Amino acid sequence: MQVGRPACEIPADLPDYPTIVHALDAAADDLPDRTALICEDKSVTFAQYRNAVAGMAGFLRGFCKKGDRASLIMANSIEMAVAEMGAFAAGLQGSPLNPNLTDREIIPLLTDVDPTVILCSPQFAKRARALAAEAGVPRVEIVGTNEGESGLDIWQWVDDDSQKLPADLPAPTDRAAIFITGGTTGQPKGAEHIHSSMIWFCRQTLPLWNFRFGAETILNVAPMFHIWGHHFTLVIPLYLRATQVIVPQYSPDFVIDQLVRHRVTIFAGGPAAIFLGLLASEKMPDADLSALKYSLAGGSPCPEGLLRRWYERTGNEIVEGWGMSEGAPINNNPTEGVKKRLSTGVTPPNTEIDIVDLETGTKVLPQGERGEIRVRGPQFTIGYRNRPEETANAIRDGWLYTGDIGYFDEDGYMFLVDRKKELVIVGGFNVFPREIDEVLVNHPAVVEAAAVGVPDDFSGEVIKAYVALAPGQTVSVDELMAYCKDNLVKYKVPKEIEILDELPKKGPGKIDKLKLKAMHATAVA
Repeated sequence: MQVGRPACEIPADLPDYPTIVHALDAAADDLPDRTALICEDKSVTFAQYRNAVAGMAGFLRGFCKKGDRASLIMANSIEMAVAEMGAFAAGLQGSPLNPNLTDREIIPLLTDVDPTVILCSPQFAKRARALAAEAGVPRVEIVGTNEGESGLDIWQWVDDDSQKLPADLPAPTDRAAIFITGGTTGQPKGAEHIHSSMIWFCRQTLPLWNFRFGAETILNVAPMFHIWGHHFTLVIPLYLRATQVIVPQYSPDFVIDQLVRHRVTIFAGGPAAIFLGLLASEKMPDADLSALKYSLAGGSPCPEGLLRRWYERTGNEIVEGWGMSEGAPINNNPTEGVKKRLSTGVTPPNTEIDIVDLETGTKVLPQGERGEIRVRGPQFTIGYRNRPEETANAIRDGWLYTGDIGYFDEDGYMFLVDRKKELVIVGGFNVFPREIDEVLVNHPAVVEAAAVGVPDDFSGEVIKAYVALAPGQTVSVDELMAYCKDNLVKYKVPKEIEILDELPKKGPGKIDKLKLKAMHATAVA
């Protein structure tokens, strides 16, 4: 097998739908009474799911036209699934946003997406209205009713069989979704996906992850604004006709309860911190996980000790894969056959991967050598919204340059070893230290700041920030930490801040972050 080229082919009998909405339509026709979604004490069948999506699409068509965009500021829920799928069915581009971002972070994203409407959960209604006013979004619609807010009730459509999907559903090449990412530069932007990329995700994943159609129960804990949470809640369960258990907010005890109660067969855990949290729960030793067949990881690498402990407790080998907001899968370990710990797996069908030199990105390196990973396939973004220069830099001659450094072993399994840029992955989320640097130097007492990623037993990596104060200024670490919490989403807030007299430099005025990392390593040794 040639390294970096597909390890298998797509089976001829694997369904090929124009869009994921067509997959919902087919599932509702063939298995109308099978449970599609469960969230706490609520559930819908595939037929009810289609009714609700049709109702939402009709509602959105009342004030949106095909090609418009809808931003979602919502918590994981059946309502969010219906809102996003309804946007797809209406021909809109859905843009799920992280509700935990600060106003400073989310306003530029809304301005960039330029949505016709913000769809929000009731608990975010007041904030969504304020954000819409500041970003110039013409309309806010609450989806659901609680928290003292009365909004659109999707349950009015669930049992209404008169609700029909639009006759003019999107085409495979129509724009479908925008996932916010730092890409390879660290500046937040929207990676645009077309409908066919989601179907390709399913058709490329399943030859390596061998799941049963119409027979699985999947539990995902990742937020649906993240591509992993989105695709493992909205996309692949519909394609598979699986029952999807939605977790509104990650809590280890609650997740274990749901795994046991619903006899979950596939646990789409995501980053390492999720698995570590479950293993630490007091409920874990007595939990009956005998139905669990597959445990899936992605978003951040799993330490070898975690892989061993999870297998000893569950009998499941954690199956690691790799993707990014720009597209997935890049590669996956197979569920059947050889799985290699600490590897992200082999190349899926219809995908090409090269390891290239860091200087030019054009010289393909031989097996075993380390270099930048570039990928090509139909599952990847068509580009960054309103960012032609960044699109041209990231996508060259059809190749997406990931900014990650890796190598292939002799069996064609990929290993990630470093990052070309200074990206840090905290609990599965991409964090670019430069953004933390910019926040800290805006504090009136700070003259220099440098954030770096340092090892952490729970999250894999966390942020540590070093600062130097302006002459005559005083400020405490607690005050700086509070300032970060006011200006950054939780996972970007440094775990530790250290104040130095001055930061080490290399060359004329350039802060030496490698020396800072070495200082930390020496301090904890």
